[in-house]
Amino acid sequence: MEEEIVTKRSEISVKIGLNANNLPLEMHWSAQDGNIENAPAKAMMLSLWNPEDNNTMKIDLWTKDMSVEEMKQFFHQTLLTMADTFEKATGENLISEDLRDYCYHFAEKMDIMPEK
Repeated sequence: MEEEIVTKRSEISVKIGLNANNLPLEMHWSAQDGNIENAPAKAMMLSLWNPEDNNTMKIDLWTKDMSVEEMKQFFHQTLLTMADTFEKATGENLISEDLRDYCYHFAEKMDIMPEK
């Protein structure tokens, strides 16, 4: 079997502005291939799989001015996205539906259900 070679490289960057106590005050990100340049953000969750340790490395950051309500929405939307990504990556649709059911429960408990 022929080994694939890298034909392109792309860069995603995040710049964090910290106060004297190293608390994030501002966050901006850029993505070459997405034509995103210095876009503002208030929170991020970055997970990277380390194949040597068979473990996840992660960075979770949010700015000082991110409200609790925004954090609830951020978590809810991130959980929903994780269900979609897991299903796409594994084909495991039943457990992905279970996770989406939990997301509905989470939204109810956090009182962030969309108005009908």
